[in-house]
Amino acid sequence: FDAARKRALPLLPRRIGVVTSPSGAAIHDILKILRRRFPAVPVVIYPTPVQGEAARAGIVAALEAAGARAECEVLILARGGGSLEDLWCFNEEAVARAIVACPIPVISGVGHETDFTLADLAADLRAPTPSGAAEHAVPDGSEWLARCRSLDRRLAAGMGRQLERLAQAADLLGRRLARMHPSLVLAQHARRLGELRGRMGRALPALLRLRRLEAGQRPQQVALIGQ
Repeated sequence: FDAARKRALPLLPRRIGVVTSPSGAAIHDILKILRRRFPAVPVVIYPTPVQGEAARAGIVAALEAAGARAECEVLILARGGGSLEDLWCFNEEAVARAIVACPIPVISGVGHETDFTLADLAADLRAPTPSGAAEHAVPDGSEWLARCRSLDRRLAAGMGRQLERLAQAADLLGRRLARMHPSLVLAQHARRLGELRGRMGRALPALLRLRRLEAGQRPQQVALIGQ
């Protein structure tokens, strides 16, 4: 009964096992809840009496069979309401030990909310009713679907923003590459060379005139210095 040994239930089991009577009201309630909450999860029924002399051995055998077959990720041990005598098989030590020994997490859903048995104490999780056990076994599919749709919208919006940023970056790089195209670079150098040639062509006659003037003035300056 130690709480430290209780096992966590799977978030979304691939298969659910139900240990109960196949003819009782509990199995119909459980299947109804499972179909409503998450119909995609298959269910395996391990039939057993849940009342009378054969119930103790039947429950133990069903739990052992479920553990040996290892085809489910969670088990529901359940039966509908009844008197203390009707539920007494769930107070048997053998049943409590079989629950603890079972390698699969067990949810107990025995009787009504006010009923309490040793099976509830031994189970990994106690539910107040068989329907409550089914609700604990699977998540609410409609909530999951709504969450998936919300995540899908957020993902689409995020991808759209990322694609827009990438498109802008690609456009910027394209313009930069266009400005750096060899033909444009050569054209820019050619224009620059033409400008330099024009400036040199205009500056050369002025430079020659300046040199002539300097050459013409140089003897006079020498004569003045000699005086």
